Amino acid sequence: MKRTASILLVILPLLVYSQNSDYTVTSYMKEGVKAPNTHHIGDAWLNFLVKADDDINYNITQATFSANSTLDWHKHTTPQVIIIVEGEGYYQERGKEPIILKKGDVIKCEKDIEHWHTSTADSEVSYIAIYGNEPTIWTEKLTQEYYKSVAKKLKR
Repeated sequence: MKRTASILLVILPLLVYSQNSDYTVTSYMKEGVKAPNTHHIGDAWLNFLVKADDDINYNITQATFSANSTLDWHKHTTPQVIIIVEGEGYYQERGKEPIILKKGDVIKCEKDIEHWHTSTADSEVSYIAIYGNEPTIWTEKLTQEYYKSVAKKLKR
């Protein structure tokens, strides 16, 4: 009986002060859904953290690409912010040199700027992308030859 009373004394406050289930909580710690290989080569997972609706006009998505993956050239009709949360990735805007982004890096791509971003040849990358509620405009296939030339150029 004492044991039951002790257990109730521990559990009861937890039940009273537990989180309200009316909240929608997501996590960028989960893997997400495997993306079909429509505009990329390699494995990619998408975790839709916040979807635009009547109250908020932008999306927040976590994307994870396996090492040595490509993502096609594209642009957005709104600015896009990319926050690298794990690994390393390549980033390039049309007409500029490619760079390597590392964990902790944040980059903003202005609207209507053609660009691509994905994992490096040797590292998976996971990033959070913040972008407007408009479809991505896919402009050109990123070839394996071009990706390999970037990997060779940026290899340390």
